[in-house]
Amino acid sequence: MSEWQRRLLIVEDDVGLQRQLRWSFEDYDVVMAGDRAAALSLLRSHEPAVVLQDLGLPPDAAGTTEGFATITDILQQAPHTKIIVVTGNGDRDNAVKSIGCGAYDFCSKPLDLDVLRLIVDRAFRVYELEAENRQLKSQSAATLDGIIGSSEVMRAACRLVEKVSPSNATVLLLGETGTGKELFARAVHRLSKRRDGPFVAINCAAIPEPLLEAELFGYEKGAYTGAHKQTKGKIELAADGSLLLDEIGDMPVALQAKLLRFFQQRVVERIGGRELIPVDVRVICATHQDLHALIRAGRFREDLFYRVSEVSILLPPLRDRVGDVALLARYFLEQAASRHGRNIHGFTPKALKAIEAYPWRGNVRELENAVNSAVIMAEGKQIGVEELHFGAISGGDALNLHEVRAVAEKRAIERALSQAGGNLTRVADLLGVSRPTLYDLLDKYDLKKPAHAD
Repeated sequence: MSEWQRRLLIVEDDVGLQRQLRWSFEDYDVVMAGDRAAALSLLRSHEPAVVLQDLGLPPDAAGTTEGFATITDILQQAPHTKIIVVTGNGDRDNAVKSIGCGAYDFCSKPLDLDVLRLIVDRAFRVYELEAENRQLKSQSAATLDGIIGSSEVMRAACRLVEKVSPSNATVLLLGETGTGKELFARAVHRLSKRRDGPFVAINCAAIPEPLLEAELFGYEKGAYTGAHKQTKGKIELAADGSLLLDEIGDMPVALQAKLLRFFQQRVVERIGGRELIPVDVRVICATHQDLHALIRAGRFREDLFYRVSEVSILLPPLRDRVGDVALLARYFLEQAASRHGRNIHGFTPKALKAIEAYPWRGNVRELENAVNSAVIMAEGKQIGVEELHFGAISGGDALNLHEVRAVAEKRAIERALSQAGGNLTRVADLLGVSRPTLYDLLDKYDLKKPAHAD
């Protein structure tokens, strides 16, 4: 066990009990505090894994106000710390209240040192296991630089990016708005042989049709009114690098023909010019549109589709990224707190549950905006449900409790089905429901029963 894992902070104002506890835990690195101020100072300087704390602390040694305030302050500064509370004999109410405030466990006076030793040893072991789990999650989340996610669907997308990036293949990124298509495009560029060249992006949906051709292909001086000098287009500017054609599904059909010519010949002709200019560029395309549907509707050229989709990568919506929502929320909170200079250390348990249950129709972009706003508006050191303002998100969608519960319930059933490999007895056990209730839930949420259900 490493040094930081052996450090035990004891918060106790009784000098005699301090000596007894120090002797009982002589094989640990014990630091001792007699009040809240000293405890918080030692917490910052020693970063103990476990805190053993009396509820009766000065100046309220006969009460519990100071003790509960100390629990709150410790967990705000170091939320992973395991706090074991020492309560009065038979004081069940305060013991339960301390657990509700975030304490790990409690032990009643008079202290049975053997029992207390078992509780402390177990707390250290739990802390160690959780720290290892956080480290593993952090390692799996760092699949690609700048992309946060530990879910299997995200790891699969990242593996595909790593595989295709060294080639010169044209990549088509497909995904809903806010799923991080530009982040993935930049990752393709960074992992390619063209990483030292420029990365140029253009949003085909954001530029009016008359200007889009000039933006892409450039123009010669005098080509039209206002063309006062020769200007290179985005394709030329991306030479020896990568060009991202974002929202290519919104490109006008007339311009698609000229883009197809570039793909076929790898030359551009500026507006008003006659010179064919060779350009060596890697093209990455992205869209939230269903291109097959656009082809059937005559709004996207089928021959262009085959040119832009040598390799297609589907980016999953946030609702399908099991376990990633909380990971991303904490990441965005740290970034926003640092950016705005706010001393905020996490989410309340209720807020975290609400975040995980919310549908996030705007995906990662919506989550980032919600957390950023909450950090700005938060009055305490933790973000609660009220600061998230779910009713103001996604065009006024209300945080309807029935909807949130239904989303969470369906997600839990889907996870259980996945973990149990379709074994309905195991699924029912995981969910803590009977087989008949499970069948009702499968029907309620239109979830298919396994073909070989037991």
